[in-house]
This record gives sequence, C-alpha cells and structure tokens, in this order.
Amino acid sequence: MSTDKLLEQKLDSVFANIFNPNERGGSIFIQQADKILYSKSFGLSDLKKKIKYTSNTVQNLGSISKTFVAYGILILQNDGKLSIDDNLLKYFPDFKNKEIAKKVTIRNLLTHTSGLPDSRDIERDSVFYLTAKDEENWAPIKLTDSLNFEPGSNYEYSNPAYNGLALIIEKVSKMKWQDFIKKYIFGPAEMTNSKITDGSYPSKNVAHGYRKINGHWEEYDYGEYPTFAASGNGGVWSSINDLRKYVDAIKRCSFTDCNTISLSETPWHPKNWNQETPPWTGLAWFNHKSYLHGVNPNEQYTVIEHDGDQGGFRAHLIMIPEPDITIIWLTNNEKMITKPIWDLMLELGYVK
Repeated sequence: MSTDKLLEQKLDSVFANIFNPNERGGSIFIQQADKILYSKSFGLSDLKKKIKYTSNTVQNLGSISKTFVAYGILILQNDGKLSIDDNLLKYFPDFKNKEIAKKVTIRNLLTHTSGLPDSRDIERDSVFYLTAKDEENWAPIKLTDSLNFEPGSNYEYSNPAYNGLALIIEKVSKMKWQDFIKKYIFGPAEMTNSKITDGSYPSKNVAHGYRKINGHWEEYDYGEYPTFAASGNGGVWSSINDLRKYVDAIKRCSFTDCNTISLSETPWHPKNWNQETPPWTGLAWFNHKSYLHGVNPNEQYTVIEHDGDQGGFRAHLIMIPEPDITIIWLTNNEKMITKPIWDLMLELGYVK
C-alpha cells in the first residue's frame, strides 16, 4: 500500500471518531507541493436542514480573518498611502491620551505588541456587542489611559487591535475595508465564494455554529455570539476551496509582491523586546520554529499559521515551507484537529 493511501485510511479512521455523519461536521484539506494528499468533508453544516459539509461550504474563519486585514494594511503601505511605523494619533486624533497614541504604531497593532488593554466589557454588554461593528469595538480602546506594557516589549493577543486596523484601511483607502479586501485580495486570488461580515450574516451555502443547551443543539454564531459583527478581528467567511486559492495566491505573490509576503510571515524583533522567548509574530502570520498550535513543542519545523475560534466555529490554516505542506481545516465542531493530522504526517514520514 502506498504511503498516500495509508495516510488517507488512517485519517479516515481518525475523523470517523470525531465527526458523526448526522451531527456537526467539517472539511479538511492537505497538500504537498502540487499533490493533494487529502480532501474530504464530514458531517453536517446545517443541523436543521440536514445539509452536508462540502469543500465549498462557507463558514466563519474567526481570527484567520486577521491575515486579510494585515495584507490590506501592507498593500496600502506598498502604494505609499501609509507606513506601518505611523503612530495611532495620525489616524485617531480623538484618542483620549495623546502620548499613548503617539507611542503605539500600526506595526504594534499588527504584531499584538501594542500594550493596549482590551477594555471592552463584552460579558456585561453582550447584547450591545451582538451588533457592535469595528467602530464600536475600537471606541473603548481610544479611552485607554494606561498601557499593559511598553509597545514592542511584550506580546498580548488583541482582537480590538484589528478592529482599529480595519478602520485605518477605511480612512486611508476612502472605501469600506470589506470592499477593499474584496477588490485587492479576493479578486486577484479568485476567491469567488468568500464573504466578509458587513452588518449581516452570509445567507447562501453557509455553515452554522452550534452549542448544546439542555441536550439540544442551538445555533451559536451571528446574532447569538458577541463580536461577529466586529468583522476586522473575525469577519471573513470562506470555504476550503477558496482558502486553497488564498494559499496559492500567497505562494505566487499574486495580490502583493513577494517581499511583502515574506515580511508578513517573518517574526518582527522589536529592539526593546524583553521576553525570554524570541518573537514569533509576523505582520500577518505566526511563525513558529519549534511550535505548532496544539502539537509537541519539541518538533523543529518552521510553521507559518493562524487559527480561528469564534462562536461554534473552529479553523486552522497551516503552511510548512519545507517540505511545502499546506493543511487547512474548517469545522462547526469544537474539537481542535491539528494534532492528529500532524501526528500521522510525522508517523508516515511526510515531515522528518
């Protein structure tokens, strides 16, 4: 039996234990260079209508959306419309503390090194944040009167940072940031089925997220889970087939130049970084030399990745430059399925 066939059989067995044909499902894609190693879908995208997941099913990507916003900023920099070393006061003159706004740069927002606290009270104001868009999610941050740390010295993951970045795209491009991404990324990449939340829920061929309450599955996505309307940090909806095109466009440098693609993937090393662990955050992606999300930290591979987790959805997009492997999976099942995929690829020698 060929190694590729053995991988397929072993993955089928793994996913048979994760996905029930009549419950929540997902879609998985694995490719090495130009060879597709695995491409299958399981379970249901819509429990009420009994619609099956397919490679064309569109679902929310959660924080993978941030990579599109980051590329939007980098495209504007290439066009000479902004610099990622601009400070925030230039774009938000209404920032309450002007000195803080002068300290924090666009680059800090991109790399989660701003030190700006997430002061949104989402739990207390959950009803408000069900419909609050990027502006409303960024507004509390502009009231910041103290930083959690000096910009560049530390890392703290920030969702509202990307609401702010989306607003910067709008201020500079003079168009809605969703339209900017559609024109300058979705278009060149031929991502024809992808959507970006813009005040409404995508309505066609779309998966629903779920959570179980009193033994019954209830929808847990747009309209039920806060922050879906804040699309800068998690508003892109896409399918396996469109994300394949996204990865291909990145590899071919089709929507921006190759230097920018490299910059987006390469960890930024701030001069005042004071953590023992070296920085791992590029301007769009996480770059881990000794780490893959949810996997043995002792493996020594360069992994470029971003995962997403919002409402009832989970997603992961992974690019391994050597040996040129791409792994993409989307689910409305809460389980993280990267580790069993990676373990099998190690076992069968796809990565050594």
